[in-house]
Amino acid sequence: MHAVAIVPAYQACHSVGRVITDLFRAWPQNLGGPAVLVVDDGSTDGTARAAEQAGATVIQHERNRGKGAALKSGFFHARSLGAKIAVTVDADGQHPAAEAMRLLAHPSPEHALVLGVRDLIRDGAPRANRFSNGFSNVFLSLFSRRRLSDTQCGLRRYPIAQTLALDPRETGYGFEAEVILRAARAGWPIEQVPVRVIYPPQNERVSHFHVVRDPARIVFRVLHTFATAPGRR
Repeated sequence: MHAVAIVPAYQACHSVGRVITDLFRAWPQNLGGPAVLVVDDGSTDGTARAAEQAGATVIQHERNRGKGAALKSGFFHARSLGAKIAVTVDADGQHPAAEAMRLLAHPSPEHALVLGVRDLIRDGAPRANRFSNGFSNVFLSLFSRRRLSDTQCGLRRYPIAQTLALDPRETGYGFEAEVILRAARAGWPIEQVPVRVIYPPQNERVSHFHVVRDPARIVFRVLHTFATAPGRR
């Protein structure tokens, strides 16, 4: 399968180069030359320059539009390159390249949505993040009618054309939840694969996820999608 790695990035100049370098090193030889797309979502700190210097193809948003908008830009560009599958990796270094490649090589069908499932306690996630993720898991499991163990992990494998055909509307962090719900309602296979992630020490963490505002947007997007999206009720 023709695959790419997509890295949505915002104000990530200190970490994105290392993320790209690790992806290049880990890329399986049987997939040919690696393709790493970085979507710089309106950064002002030199993120795009750092990504280019590390060898990635960079797509730039003139202003910050949100993680969902960045992912969609990446999917559209990947589709124009002929890619079928994308593995998404956060730019902050939380997602080891080896774990991303394990999702990429997972034996599930090409049209499956493959979700990374973290052990947040083992890997040292902040308590607020654990609470937010737990709430989102229960909420999305209810509306998707599937038992979902990690609905906020950005380490995933997407079928590109099928994901764009779902026509997700959310531009922020709710995009990932919306895709899960639309995929479930469309009857997609959804695989959940345990992954290891890295949380840096508290004083080194950089996150743009707001533990109150963004879960509220996720709730709104899930309710709106459930009410309006086609699929099985």
